[in-house]
Amino acid sequence: MGSPLGTTNIDTEMHNLRTNLFKSAMRGEWNKVVASYRVNPKSYSAQITRSGDTSLHLAVRDGQEDIVEELLKLMSSHPDEAKAALEIANDQKNTALHLAAAGGTARMCSCIANLEPSLIGQRNGEGETPLFWAALHGKKETFFCLHSICGLDQGRSYYRRTCDGDTILHVAIAGEFFDLAFQIIYLYEELANTHNQKGITPLHLLASKPNAFRSGTHLGAYQKMIYHCIFVEELKMEEISNQSFSVTASNNNSKPTYPENYEACMDILLLIKKGYEFGKRISMVGPSGIQVATFVISAKKLSLEGTKLFSKTKKSPTESPRGDAENQQGSSDIRKLEDKKKKHTWSVQIMEELLQRATMYEYTFSGKSPHSGNSTDDENWDEQINEISQTIEDDLRKDEVNTKQKDLTVKKETPILFPEKEGVDKLLSELVEYFPVGDKNMDMENVIILTAEKPKTSEKAEKETPILIAAKNGIKEMVDKILEKFPVAIHDEDAENKNVVLLAVENRQPHVYELLLKRKVMRDIIFRKLDNKGNSALHLAAMLGDSTPWRIPGAALQMQWEIKWYWFVRHSMPPHFFTRHNKDNKTAKAIFTETHKDLVKSGGEWLINTSESCSVVAALIATVAFATAATVPGGVDEKKGTPTLERHPAFNAFAISSVVALSFSVTSVVMFLAILTSRYEEKDFGRSLPNKLLLGLTSLFVSIAAMLVSFCAGHFFVLRDELKYAAFPIYAVTCLPVTLFAIAQFPLYVDLMWASFKKVPQRSYSMVR
Repeated sequence: MGSPLGTTNIDTEMHNLRTNLFKSAMRGEWNKVVASYRVNPKSYSAQITRSGDTSLHLAVRDGQEDIVEELLKLMSSHPDEAKAALEIANDQKNTALHLAAAGGTARMCSCIANLEPSLIGQRNGEGETPLFWAALHGKKETFFCLHSICGLDQGRSYYRRTCDGDTILHVAIAGEFFDLAFQIIYLYEELANTHNQKGITPLHLLASKPNAFRSGTHLGAYQKMIYHCIFVEELKMEEISNQSFSVTASNNNSKPTYPENYEACMDILLLIKKGYEFGKRISMVGPSGIQVATFVISAKKLSLEGTKLFSKTKKSPTESPRGDAENQQGSSDIRKLEDKKKKHTWSVQIMEELLQRATMYEYTFSGKSPHSGNSTDDENWDEQINEISQTIEDDLRKDEVNTKQKDLTVKKETPILFPEKEGVDKLLSELVEYFPVGDKNMDMENVIILTAEKPKTSEKAEKETPILIAAKNGIKEMVDKILEKFPVAIHDEDAENKNVVLLAVENRQPHVYELLLKRKVMRDIIFRKLDNKGNSALHLAAMLGDSTPWRIPGAALQMQWEIKWYWFVRHSMPPHFFTRHNKDNKTAKAIFTETHKDLVKSGGEWLINTSESCSVVAALIATVAFATAATVPGGVDEKKGTPTLERHPAFNAFAISSVVALSFSVTSVVMFLAILTSRYEEKDFGRSLPNKLLLGLTSLFVSIAAMLVSFCAGHFFVLRDELKYAAFPIYAVTCLPVTLFAIAQFPLYVDLMWASFKKVPQRSYSMVR
């Protein structure tokens, strides 16, 4: 049986409306969308994409602030239709306000939320509100806007995600939006101690981000100088007023700032940097001249200006993007360092604020053991019950049910976080008013209650405290600060009975281990600690994990630093300080040999390949040096038997350099042959093999340099009369191929020098963001 004619007309009309709105939005013809909103209120609720987006969703996604404001003004003339339209969510259950909070501006959020404030608390499929989304995506301005509209009391109902219990402070720290996290801590102080369903606090998350701290970031020598000259202002609490948020252009071109007394220092460092870059690459020279970066430094301000030094013609507009890119390249490194220093400075501030409010080591009496349960969830109990009750009332009102006797289903979006079974009983007692006693329609089996009993996590995850995570990740600042504020934290242990010392040793964190060595209190107890397998710190130092912890290339050098770490831990304590055998009856030495077999094998192969390639070059240089040393430029005086050019400076340079090249090239060949004939036992990687490789490379580089000097000095006599001034450029080009080989091997030489003379190896840190 066909549908009524009126219904068919309505469906056709709605289909045409959706089609026209979709085409207009896709073409960017927003004036047509506005016109449709003006004449037809049905446009408000028309979902025009396959994912269920309305025109307002798409306008927000496209960043059309003026269009969004105009659409909302038109919708405000029809309050009922506007409310229903604004509550429409797409397939991900995201409203237009969710999208505005995540990727829009404070202006769009203000327009939408002021028209319908209840949208700030509407949850999507993951149980996230627009207020939560603003924090999740690090949008501080939109977060302030929504917070000023809903206020603190309502904000406490909106700041938690229901699927996993994360709060706005959790996600702000996880996303490294430290400026926003700082403001959240002051607005919602109780969040400093909140746990999610896995028992993770914001301090746990901060402890898992080593790159957010200075101790977890490696900087080169040049970067360190620039880093210390950059001035970063500390975070301060910002006043939030309930005002309309207008569009404010973000200052993306913020310049690095420096204190006044660093002006001369920065001038020198930037001059060195320009010289280094000039030697590293050839500057771009075009028809309009050479573009260079000129750094103009004033008090607490550094601006980069492109300056044309040798200009003959006016630069055309087509050349400007390339020139601008060249100009900006000079400051990119400094801006990256500024971002790093901001992150390092602000992360320490966040850490101090969290520790100032931390209650993890305080005794809290709840009728049970001091550390059982989740006090934060208990405190939020009344708030959650009120939200549940409000949700129920809204459902009853929407369904136009005049009686409270009905099968009740609590929505999945409702945040019910009960740590214990008693919470379920309390919920049922709160809900009993909806069902008269003895009602036959009351079937408790049909009442679906999503109790947020914490998912059963591993014991290891539950027992890991922030100081243990920080020690594992090498965050020296956090370990030091926690021990300063809570000395009792030194006794924290994880599920495997590993304390802060064992975790620092196991994860190769020299900075943390050296910090703990300086603490005299309880030193014997914490350093003698054994894990649940009977392993001491020395056993864990002997174990090699799957990762590559040391910031140095080559398996042989990795093995060298493994040996150095083992001996450093062993000699840091008195003799016989560590237990000899673990529960498997293995000594630390036996564990070291067993776990480093593969590394010894790969290290030996790496040394063989390196020595073979270098010995070929060394033998070639020795052959050439021998032939050169036997040749006398200019010949010999037949009467006296002395060289005819012996009094010439170039001849003396030739004679000395040829002998040096021959002797050092032979030394290099001998050292590489000694490596090739070595036993490759694990102890050999500590000193013997690296020292031979270092001596071999040193001799090789000296012989290469001496051979080049010998060649140039001997050949100079040929060109000294006619091409005297052209000799040096010719020699530079001729020597380039051999020099490139030396340059290619030079980083290995530097790593060898560093590894040989460094007493304590350094941990490798990944460079994120």
